[in-house]
Amino acid sequence: MARVSWKFALPIAALALIPASVAVRAATESNTYKQLDTLMDVFEQIRKNYVDKTDDQTLIEGAINGMLASLDPHSSYLDKRDFETMKQSTTGEYGGLGLTVSTEEGAVKVVAPTDDTPAARAGIKAGDYITHLNGELLYGVSLNDAVDKMRGAPGTKIKITVIREGAPKPLEFELTREVIVIKPVKFEVRGNVGVIRIATFSEKTSDATKAAVASIEQQLGPKLAGFIVDLRSNPGGLLKQAIDVSDIFLDHGEIVSQRGRTKADIERYYATAGDLTQGLPVVVLVDEGSASASEIVAGALQDHRRALVLGARSFGKGSVQTLLPLSATTGLRLTTARYFTPSGHSVQEGGIEPDIAVPQLSDATVRDRPRLREADLRRHLINEIKTADDKLIEADAKPDPRFTETAETLKKAGVTDFQLSYAVKLIERLGPGAPVQTAAAN
Repeated sequence: MARVSWKFALPIAALALIPASVAVRAATESNTYKQLDTLMDVFEQIRKNYVDKTDDQTLIEGAINGMLASLDPHSSYLDKRDFETMKQSTTGEYGGLGLTVSTEEGAVKVVAPTDDTPAARAGIKAGDYITHLNGELLYGVSLNDAVDKMRGAPGTKIKITVIREGAPKPLEFELTREVIVIKPVKFEVRGNVGVIRIATFSEKTSDATKAAVASIEQQLGPKLAGFIVDLRSNPGGLLKQAIDVSDIFLDHGEIVSQRGRTKADIERYYATAGDLTQGLPVVVLVDEGSASASEIVAGALQDHRRALVLGARSFGKGSVQTLLPLSATTGLRLTTARYFTPSGHSVQEGGIEPDIAVPQLSDATVRDRPRLREADLRRHLINEIKTADDKLIEADAKPDPRFTETAETLKKAGVTDFQLSYAVKLIERLGPGAPVQTAAAN
């Protein structure tokens, strides 16, 4: 009996020396291992008893995807095909129709058509639901399968059926597939104003933006009144490119910071000396499709009072995803931080609020189309700093009494893009060298 008593006395004395946090962690880890045992039990039961023969890789990838789906909408597992798709999106060339799509409760929804692609030229719009491809119902499929069905050899045709809110019946489109070469930047001159349209933040975006600025300056010379940076329906892209594009218009100060799980996980990015636009007035155009990297640029220029932001409230994606390689062909895209504008504002959920709210009156369907933003996505990250998101959404739904024009009257007047037209007139009114902050206060 004494021997047994001695064997129990030693662990009790030892436990008294163990910090409570260590004991709790040990208990938690023990519970975690039990849950992992349950996962393996389920895996074995499916392998042995499921009605059809199963594939181990499919089951394991399904478990991984389920685990990531429980976190947030932007963390995901990348298999070989996903890696290739990601490479295509960052290098800016792929084959298909030019559609960015998502899945929503089994339905395939258009996030945005890419400029100068078959989808954009046909008139497919953000918010459309794709219901059929070549007459075949497209529902309940994975995002990868949906994309695969829309892709094909250049020159081949495909019929797409979409449902659009406000349309009395489904719309039919016949598109011809082609090699999609995404031009991240386009530019034009309107009067004495340079307009730079940035469609995505891929590897060549900042270099192309610099080239656009130089070309506009060469074309207009001393007549140049200012620049418009059009970020509407730009879903984002590479963080470095957003920083480099912001730096084109800034000559000092913080551009963005990203903050991880702990206070030590903070990285800050700063502008380098030299504003390539020589301090001329800048207007940034955003809408509900402007996300992530677009919001970094808009937020940086807005906070530094370097630009007026015009249009509609942006998407509200304020999280950073890091690619963590798992093998030579697979990886993990994991949300590792939130980003903040120079003033310390997080755009997560709330987005970037424009300095001047201007509706897109030249599009008769814009008020009827559903506005999908980050705050509408399931399991989206909560903004740690309380936002007035409900008030912003309410403001989106109310017509602005200052704008009485209709799409029909604008069309008769030759105005096809009201927001852009408004921005051009604003820059012309400011004139070369006019301080942007004065205009913002008026």
